[in-house]
Amino acid sequence: MQTTEVTRRYRTVFLSDIHLGTRGCRADFLLDFLRRTECERLFLVGDVVDGWRLRKSWYWTEEFDEVVRHVLRLARSGVQVTYIPGNHDEMFRAWLGLEVAGIRLVREAVHVTADGRRLLVIHGDEFDGVIRYARFLALLGDWAYDQALVANRWFNEARRRLGYPYWSLSQWMKRQVKGAVKAIDRFEAALATEARRRGLDGVICGHIHHAEMRVVQGVLYMNDGDWVESCTALVEHADGRFELVDWARENRLSFPPAPGAIATA
Repeated sequence: MQTTEVTRRYRTVFLSDIHLGTRGCRADFLLDFLRRTECERLFLVGDVVDGWRLRKSWYWTEEFDEVVRHVLRLARSGVQVTYIPGNHDEMFRAWLGLEVAGIRLVREAVHVTADGRRLLVIHGDEFDGVIRYARFLALLGDWAYDQALVANRWFNEARRRLGYPYWSLSQWMKRQVKGAVKAIDRFEAALATEARRRGLDGVICGHIHHAEMRVVQGVLYMNDGDWVESCTALVEHADGRFELVDWARENRLSFPPAPGAIATA
């Protein structure tokens, strides 16, 4: 059964941690979301392209090209596209302050919502102690993460054959590790503290692949998740209300039976 082509309209869409250039990237799910979504503003909140992985071995597909082309079409059509590079696409930080093909590159931004709130928009790797002070551990963790994603692909291929929708085994494994849970809590608290220090109402970030929307230390903390495991987007409605969209779960998307296809259970 194919998904119903219904266009959703939002004031603002926030996406991060797409990781184009990796086998774990769910560009097929993301394209499905982008083709069925309209917005006035689009924030790309880091790790859109995985430079770490591409430096090791080149992997690029037609779907990755189409994601890039679609974003460029949005910018040409008048959508305000802001790109905040993360640690995996840090090579683009050399271009901060420039506008390329209608896409503005900045280190961070302050987004003013429809109801007047001011929110810090930042990738978040600056508040990850491992990234800042132990890059070797970050690279080791990146390798372990890749192995978890391999297991995730095989697990979901089995689910697809049994008629079940996509479900992130790697996300579940991460939640079972107490150290990972504590690291997420520390990360969220650090971002919330920074937003409060600047006198802002909240923060929007990515980096840790953990979609969340809650109040932390009196300020609104929102993480838009990723398009490797959770396949989520953070959206702002016309009235300033925010929502986390779990695209895979809502549309019961599973692994496609053929390259480039979108399948549903």
